[in-house]
Amino acid sequence: MAFSNIENSESLRIINIAIVDNEDFKNNEIFKETFKNLSDENNEDRLFNTKYVTEENAKELLENDEITGYLKIEEDNPKVIVITSGINETVFKYVVEEITQTTEIVKNTAQNKIKEEMFAGNYNIDYEKIYENIIENVQNQEVKLKNISNSNLSYTMIEFYTLIAMACLYGGTLGMTSINQNLANMSNKGKRVAVSPVSKLKVVCSSVLASYIAALIGLLLLFIYTIFVLKVEYGNNFPLIVLLAMTGSLAGLSMGMAIGTTLRTNENTKTGILLAVTMFGCFLSGMMGITMKYIIDKNVPIINKINPASMITDGFYSLYYYDTLDRFYFNLASLLVFSGVMISISYISLRRQKYDSI
Repeated sequence: MAFSNIENSESLRIINIAIVDNEDFKNNEIFKETFKNLSDENNEDRLFNTKYVTEENAKELLENDEITGYLKIEEDNPKVIVITSGINETVFKYVVEEITQTTEIVKNTAQNKIKEEMFAGNYNIDYEKIYENIIENVQNQEVKLKNISNSNLSYTMIEFYTLIAMACLYGGTLGMTSINQNLANMSNKGKRVAVSPVSKLKVVCSSVLASYIAALIGLLLLFIYTIFVLKVEYGNNFPLIVLLAMTGSLAGLSMGMAIGTTLRTNENTKTGILLAVTMFGCFLSGMMGITMKYIIDKNVPIINKINPASMITDGFYSLYYYDTLDRFYFNLASLLVFSGVMISISYISLRRQKYDSI
């Protein structure tokens, strides 16, 4: 609930800027046309609210905090003047840098075109026409910078991803509880199971299925609450988020079952150990601070390769930060392998358990 609406104040809005309308700017077609496009009120991807003023007026607007900053071009050298640092200032600076790079491309293209004409033996070159054609091509290109801040600047989505990952891992308590019910030294039901001719594989599989259904119901309630009560927008990747959550939940409860079958102690001690292992794994995966994940990945990467908490969070991060799904599917497969290993350990451990008397 604490993070449900905090991101709204961080979304990227139209930025108020000023441009010193001197002769250098008027003669620079690329800067002039680009800012005209980015400031067009009819453009749905409009980024700037631009004022064309003198340098004195630009300074005054900046001092009065009416604009983020202003642009001044002197001898084809653009300068961005700001007095503070922030998202808007960074975006303004980034746009100017991109336009500057485009200007260099135009110059280099024109020079190459002139060289080609000269090598071909044509020395009657219309320089003005060459530059006009290149400028026209640049002007006809659509601006690629779009305001998608509602999805990509919503950094608090990471907190909700962490919440889902924690819910998946705490499903381990369900797995441990279900397996404890089948142990002769833990419950009366376990005593009956131990002397019955039922296959231990069936016991493990039925326990996994029952616990998994209960865990999925818990995840369903979590998604319903975050979507309809907290109004969390999971975006176009929501089906993949659900798939990863279901796989992570299986990994969590299989880990709980493995700990439940391998440890020979009472239920409270097992639960304490499971919670300790879960929280330590969450800590190493960066849930309590993303820096820790970076430290582990850099120094001891093998730990996060076998840590289910890291697999889940890394899968969510890959959906958030990357355009391809290769890393997501790698984490998904890793969780399935981890679940298979844990279930196998549970089966082998349960099968080997013997009792002198029941």
